[in-house]
Amino acid sequence: MRFDLITIFPEFFAGPLDHGIVRRAKEAGIVQIHVRDLREFTKDRHRTVDDRPFGGGEGMVLKPEPLFEAVEKLLGHSVGDAAAPHKPGAGTAILLMSAAGRLFTQETARRYAKLEHVIIICGRYEGVDERVAEHLATQEVCVGDYVLSGGELPAAIVVDAVTRLLPGAVGNEASTQNESFSEYREGTGQIGPRCIVPLLDYPHYTRPAEYRGWKVPEVLIGGNHAEVAKWRREQALAKTRRNRPELDGVNS
Repeated sequence: MRFDLITIFPEFFAGPLDHGIVRRAKEAGIVQIHVRDLREFTKDRHRTVDDRPFGGGEGMVLKPEPLFEAVEKLLGHSVGDAAAPHKPGAGTAILLMSAAGRLFTQETARRYAKLEHVIIICGRYEGVDERVAEHLATQEVCVGDYVLSGGELPAAIVVDAVTRLLPGAVGNEASTQNESFSEYREGTGQIGPRCIVPLLDYPHYTRPAEYRGWKVPEVLIGGNHAEVAKWRREQALAKTRRNRPELDGVNS
């Protein structure tokens, strides 16, 4: 799988992508990650990537021209114009990291892990020209209900979450099936009737069996695997209702 990250701060990714599972996946040839400097796709001597928005307002907005040309260079073909738009193939996604995008979830990561090529545009300043969102990106993506200074941190999150789902990226692949948001069930409530909702992970304990008076639950050391499985699901349900009631649906 290939990632291309378009940013005005290419040096940002020297750290987040050089450790742990992502580094090992790169070394094993499971994933290719290329960082592209947006300023390389400008044509003026000042390498201008932003401008003031029409209609006035605070701050600067990333211009469409260098972003379109950067993506077209990576795709190897034009995306067309208003008269004849040309979308990328089914194996390619062009993501615009934006606070106004759709929420990135584990299920989103699973969908992206089935692709061959993911291009990520890291937004900056007060935003990005809307023509990028409407006619270049295949999806706007948000990693949470908060505002960050730019799209670099969210892009690194997407790369990490998707990479760990690729075959061979994690030593024990079963571990990606037994972690937060890996179990889904039918539910009701705030997120829609009879919908499929994720569960948070169940609690984990390790040695010592007692620490500062806090003991490991007896069920986990009793050796009854059926009871352990039942306990874990009950605890996952309880934690979901406690920490993320909007996921559980409250009344399900």
